Amino acid sequence: MISWLKQQWARLRGAATPARTEKQKHGAAGESAAARFLANERGMTILARNWRSPRDRRDEIDIICRAREGALVFVEVKTYQTARLLNGYEAVNTRKKTVLKRAAGTYLRTLGPRWRDLSYRLDVVVVERTDDGRLIPHHFENVPLFSKGRHI
Repeated sequence: MISWLKQQWARLRGAATPARTEKQKHGAAGESAAARFLANERGMTILARNWRSPRDRRDEIDIICRAREGALVFVEVKTYQTARLLNGYEAVNTRKKTVLKRAAGTYLRTLGPRWRDLSYRLDVVVVERTDDGRLIPHHFENVPLFSKGRHI
């Protein structure tokens, strides 16, 4: 929170944006790999990347896409240096799930009344970064986030 406020203050003053850290670069590469994987391997249509809520700019959804069957898919991407003993459910903690649920609700409201007819779900893509630099995505579909009857 404090770092976000500092960034906003610096931007208002016209200060130069700080260079990205290695962690941010790896995360961005992981998100790009996940988007390519979802589009090419899973046949999804990417609607938005790094979508931020206009109400609270801290609420972000990494990827929003439409699945072949028509469902709206909110995707959280996690990039790790090596394989972890976490599955898709454990890669996203409770706090992040709360933020995702709030952001997804805001996104759905921006669609207007037509969102009520949509099916939607949360997917998690864990991108493993190997020692030789390859990015290997692992896709976990329909991770529990929304109340029963609201997701597929």
